[in-house]
Amino acid sequence: MNIEELREFCLGFKGITEETPFGPEHLVYKVMGKMYALVPLDNEFPQVVLKNTPAKNEFLRNEYSYINEAYHFNKVHWISVDNTLKNPALVRELISESYGLVKKGLPRKLQAELDEPAP
Repeated sequence: MNIEELREFCLGFKGITEETPFGPEHLVYKVMGKMYALVPLDNEFPQVVLKNTPAKNEFLRNEYSYINEAYHFNKVHWISVDNTLKNPALVRELISESYGLVKKGLPRKLQAELDEPAP
């Protein structure tokens, strides 16, 4: 996935905002105010930082050479997919899982808002 495909996919979920709290070189995607993805814009290859379970993150880091601990993030809960061009299907799956995990951690009222059908 290139940067535009990453951006489009990250914005495709309900309740998403795109922000730049760390400066214009990092796009941050939040669901109801909670970050679930970060896309650096200044890397050689498209990259995305995502949240997942500790067990899944350990598996991914051991299985894929381009998935590592996320720099400046909790190393147990966050991973960095350092080249999203290698496996776009996996990247979409991991973005969806990150969104779902962060959504699951929201208060029930906000989760209910996200689960309501669009008008």
